[in-house]
Amino acid sequence: MTEEFRTHELTLPLELAGMRLDQALARALPQYSRARLRSWIDLGVVRVEGRAPRGRDKVLGGERVRIEARLAATGAVVPEALPVDVVFQDSAMLVINKPAGLVVHPGAGNPSHTLQNALLALDPGLAVVPRAGLVHRLDRDTSGLLVVARTVEAHARLVAALAAREVERRYLAICAGVMTGGRSIDEPVGRHRSIRTRMTVRSDGRRAVTHVRVVRRFRAHTLVEAQLDTGRTHQIRVHLAHVGYPIVGDPVYGGRRRIPPASGPALLAALGSLRRQALHAVRLQLAHPRTGRKMEWEAPLPTDLTGLIDALDADLREASETRATRGATGRR
Repeated sequence: MTEEFRTHELTLPLELAGMRLDQALARALPQYSRARLRSWIDLGVVRVEGRAPRGRDKVLGGERVRIEARLAATGAVVPEALPVDVVFQDSAMLVINKPAGLVVHPGAGNPSHTLQNALLALDPGLAVVPRAGLVHRLDRDTSGLLVVARTVEAHARLVAALAAREVERRYLAICAGVMTGGRSIDEPVGRHRSIRTRMTVRSDGRRAVTHVRVVRRFRAHTLVEAQLDTGRTHQIRVHLAHVGYPIVGDPVYGGRRRIPPASGPALLAALGSLRRQALHAVRLQLAHPRTGRKMEWEAPLPTDLTGLIDALDADLREASETRATRGATGRR
C-alpha cells in the first residue's frame, strides 16, 4: 500500500466565523475534498487550538489548526502494465487518448484490465489520488480524450473546474438520420425505471444540456459535433436517441440498424463491421490546474470511424452520380 503524509498548520481566516469546522477547512484547504477533510476530523488528526473537535463545531475565526494526516491507497485496484496512449503529461496531470473497448475504472463485470489499472502501473503515485486521478469518464466503447490528475491538489481543482463548466469537451458522432440543423438539447436525464443499466430522459432526472452542430450530411446519416455543458451518464447517446438521431452502432440506445436503400457492398460492410457506438471525444480544453494556463488537445478519429465516414462519402457520391445519369438520360 502506498502512503503519503501531509502536515498543515494554518490560522482560520476571520471571515469564516460562524461556519462549521468541516466547511471552514474546505474553504481554507480547497485542494482537498470536504469528504476527505471530514474523515480526518473524525480520525482525530485535525487539532484546533490543541484539541480534537467535531466537524459540526462552529469556528470563531483566528483559531490555529494543525493537521497531521495520511493519504493511503485502498489497494483494491491492482496496477496492470497495459498500453496507454499519453497525449500530454507533466507533474500535475496526464491527458490520455482512450481506445474504444477499454473500461475506465473497475466495476461489476470488469474487475481488472481497466484504464485505472493501467494508470496505477504507469504512475504508482496515483494510488493516493482519488480514483487514481480520474476526473471524468468515457463509456467503454467511446474513444477519445480524458484528463487525469497526478496530485490531490490537481484533482480537486480539475473536479471543481468541471463542476463549474470550465472544462470544454467536444465529441464527434455519426448519427442515423439526416439532421436538418444544429440544436441545443436541454432534457433531464435519469436512471431508467425498469432497466437499471440504462439512462433515459425523465422529468425528475438531473439537468443535462448537449449542444449539437451538424458537420456533414450523408444520404441517411449525419456527422455531428456535440459539446457538453453537463456530464451525465450516457448523456450524448441518450439525448441524440431522444430527438430521433441515435448514434450508429449504439447497442443500448441505437434501436434497429438503419440501412439506406440501395446501399452498396462497401457501405454495408462498413456498417456491419462497426462494433461500438460511433462516438469519439475529439477535443479537450481546460485551464492547467497548477499554472492556470489555458490548454487544449485534439485526438483524431480512429480508423473504424474514418472508414465508416469514407464509406458514407462514397455512397453519397455514387447516389449523386446515379441521379445525374438518370437526369441526363431523361432529358434526351
